Parts: sequence; C-alpha cells; structure tokens
Amino acid sequence: MAKVLNGRNFFQKSHSKKIEGTPWNLGGIGVAEWTGVLLSDVLKRAGLKPTARDVMPVSLDEKKIQRPFSIEKALEEDTLLVYAMNGDILPIDHGFPIRVLVAGWVGIAHTKWVGSIRVSETPLFSEYNTKKYVLIGEDYPVSEDLKAKGVMGQILREQKVKSAFELPWDGEIATGKRLVRGRSWSGEGKITFVEVSLDDGKTWSKVSLREPNITKAWVRWDLEWDARPGRYGLRARATDDQGNTQPDKIPFNKEGYSHWAVVTHPIKVV
Repeated sequence: MAKVLNGRNFFQKSHSKKIEGTPWNLGGIGVAEWTGVLLSDVLKRAGLKPTARDVMPVSLDEKKIQRPFSIEKALEEDTLLVYAMNGDILPIDHGFPIRVLVAGWVGIAHTKWVGSIRVSETPLFSEYNTKKYVLIGEDYPVSEDLKAKGVMGQILREQKVKSAFELPWDGEIATGKRLVRGRSWSGEGKITFVEVSLDDGKTWSKVSLREPNITKAWVRWDLEWDARPGRYGLRARATDDQGNTQPDKIPFNKEGYSHWAVVTHPIKVV
C-alpha cells in the first residue's frame, strides 16, 4: 500500500507552489503478504441487509479514524480484515489485532486497530473523506450535493500508477557498467510494461519486468547502464493493464496528494 502523501514534494517543484506538511518524495510505499478473512463474510454473518449502502470501520486509537467506503467495495473478494502480515501476527504499528485491507486503495482506507464497523443504508461521511484525503482544486470539481455534505474535494480512492528507482536520491554512483533497478505499481491493475529514460526524457527504452508481477502490487524491473561521469536525470514511466500510463504532469491540488506523474531522479556518476 502507498501513502497518499507519497510524492507531495514534486507538486512544489512542478507547480512552484508551497504545500504545508511533510515534503515526501517517493518513500511511503511497501508491499506485504497479508492473511485475513473476507470482510464480506463477516458482514454477512452479522446480518447484512440488501439495502446497505456504506461501510465505515472505526479504529480503537485515540484518533478514532473513520474512513467510509461503499458496500460494493466492502464485498469485493480482496477486501479483508487482516490479522497477519508476512506470515506473522500483525505487528502493533501495522494495526494489531485487526486492520482493514482495501486492495488498490490509498493508505488511509486501510484502517488500523479496528474496533467496530458501522454499516449504513445512507451515505456516510467523516473528516477523512470530506476535509482530509480529498483532492481540492479547480481541476477537481465536486457536485453541489456533495458540497452540501461538507465534501471539499474529490474523494481519494484508487492508487495511481507510479514508479521509483532503487537509487539514492540526488546521490552518487560509480562509473562503469551496472544494473539499474526500480519498481512500479498500480492500484487499478497489473503493470504491463515500464519505460526508462537515462537522459532527461530525450530517449526511452522498455525494461525487463521481474516475477512475480501481481495485480495491485509492485513489480521489480531493471536495465543495463554503462554509466559515464556526469550528472543525469533518470525517469521511469509505467503502464498498467487498464491502460493507465504515468503522465508528464498532473493538476495541482491544495494538499499535495497522490502525485503520480513521471519524476526526474537526479544522480551523479563519479
């Protein structure tokens, strides 16, 4: 899963507008093996009605995180109540004893330390889908009906397709032949191909994808590079099986959420 703040710093660079909050680059991303039960099974055993509209898990911590989502998403086969991570009991900082896993969606949807789950026949709202974790800006219009419910921007759901190099940011590497590695991921499908530019976008080449390549998880990739001394801007651009491709630029939003445009990774060869 990925933090929706992942990449916030790049909005400031691309739009020359300062954004309050931690200036994330591309570090807020991880992939794990999760073990749990279907949320749909739990809801059905609790007597789910056909008129159910929204579901809202509530966390046990002092913040009482409440982030609702549709009953349709709740009933999908990869929406889980998770109790284990990478074969071990779920760690406390990852939500022990139970957390929600909403496959493909941004991190805030994966409520940790779940204490209760509310089901409603009407739409549910909280600060986490009205004021926070919404895209606020002139390019993200909101209907008058949602505005009346206090929704300030388009509600964040699916993670967009993104890429990152496995290299130090603005760091140094030694001259000579080397294997350049990276990872790409999408919350809406499976990565089908990745293109990389080693010259600030002047030329592009497809790279080799490594197994496993799983839907809604990252895939590893690499290419050979005979690196000569100098400063370089490396770029990676991924495409998933739903036809989503990373753009060169995306519209600005007030909180700097969900940056998924191609990023130039600075590196010096010495």
